[in-house]
Amino acid sequence: MDSPLLLPAMLTMAVGTYLFRWAGPALRNRVRFPPRAARLLEIGAVILLAGLVATTALPFGDEFGLALPAGVLVGGILAWRRCPLLVVIFAAAATTALLRAIGIS
Repeated sequence: MDSPLLLPAMLTMAVGTYLFRWAGPALRNRVRFPPRAARLLEIGAVILLAGLVATTALPFGDEFGLALPAGVLVGGILAWRRCPLLVVIFAAAATTALLRAIGIS
């Protein structure tokens, strides 16, 4: 990968990422959404998160197993009970890892 465009592309991506991250706090007080639009954005975020969980946590095809859905279930229950995010992540990962370690894939 000795392409002469590699370094400029990396710098462009770095600057673009920085600008996107800066735009949120910089524009927070300048952009106002109507209450209905704000509510729809909140609902949309929940729907997108649920779709992400469904597509990544549920096994498709020939690799059906119980470890991954069990880990997601544990994480979901802990999140529903309003546990800290790190506790949710570690508990879900540990549940999946332990089930796979004992042979339940």
